[in-house]
Amino acid sequence: MTIVGIVRERREPEDRVAASADVVKRYRAQGLEVLVEKGAGAGSAISDQAFAQAGAELAPDAASVFARADVILKVQGPTAQEIGRLRAGQLLVGMLDPYNRRKEVAALAERGVTAFALELLPRTTRAQAMDVLSSQANLAGYRAVVEAMAAYARVVPMMMTAAGTIPAAKVFVVGAGVAGLQAIATARRMGAVVTATDVRPQAKGEIESLGAKFVGYIPEDAATAGGYARPLTPEEQKRQAEVLADHIRSQDIVITTAQVPGRKAPRIVTKEMVRSMKPGSVLLDVAVESGGNIEGSRADKVVSVEGVRILGPRNLPSRVAPTASALYARNLFNFLALLFPEGSEGPRIDTEDELIRSTLLTHEGRVVHPDFQGGNGA
Repeated sequence: MTIVGIVRERREPEDRVAASADVVKRYRAQGLEVLVEKGAGAGSAISDQAFAQAGAELAPDAASVFARADVILKVQGPTAQEIGRLRAGQLLVGMLDPYNRRKEVAALAERGVTAFALELLPRTTRAQAMDVLSSQANLAGYRAVVEAMAAYARVVPMMMTAAGTIPAAKVFVVGAGVAGLQAIATARRMGAVVTATDVRPQAKGEIESLGAKFVGYIPEDAATAGGYARPLTPEEQKRQAEVLADHIRSQDIVITTAQVPGRKAPRIVTKEMVRSMKPGSVLLDVAVESGGNIEGSRADKVVSVEGVRILGPRNLPSRVAPTASALYARNLFNFLALLFPEGSEGPRIDTEDELIRSTLLTHEGRVVHPDFQGGNGA
């Protein structure tokens, strides 16, 4: 019988786990055994007892899981020590960050591991149920607003009191992908006056559908086939900067979410824009780990610029780990249903299936994904 293994995440900061008790029950119902390292769910408020009651077997340590499991599920890519514990023919599924960890991809191939990077899933209707980027970005957008408003020392919603009226805070969201749209919706629910910008043609309607006002301009053919924004030309960047500079100076909170997998995040907010804001204003850079949208933002630091604070929190989904893990676990379960169709006695690696082909990184001792072949040890 196939054994699915779950280990505690070793990369910091990370409190998520790749399975929930509910999903363990689903694996068991499909005839899969589940082996969970003790303490793996502690950061997500999932006890060992909850996993055991759901039907999982508890393992004393990670080494035991790697030694016995046929499939290893992870949130983040394996550490060097974890790669050393993987064996030929073993399946690895998770968010493996292959664009930034090409040496690890090559190492997985050398170990003979069949690895799937779920962030490479195409943006199609069929892939939505296993779309880890969207499920986690949605939570990042929510958490970004919560943290920015916690750092903002004034009231956010409009208040009418006997002593006078307090105006609502002005929140500006840069980037209207999954994280940005959730940030808009959350800020609106908190009572802020919300504006937002994006360079993709469809973004204007999406922003306005949430009750926010669109700010900026949209270049021609600004979206790629994958739905992301293409790099802007110098002239387009100049025009965008002019619009944003004029708008940002009047904002109380700015949240930036613009990033594209495989590329450095675009620098959108300059130091001059930050300095133009009034003291007490707050900026939060969701893209800080991929280079940052805000000049001067630093990972896990609060940078003060003439009374304006720039926040650069890493791994926002991990800050709501119980919810993030529940969604991520369902994404993984839906993907594994492709690899282990009902009635199968082992994995079925069907490279004719677009979802499997697009996420398959390494197989049978080779780097098989075309984006990572050559120059990466393959």
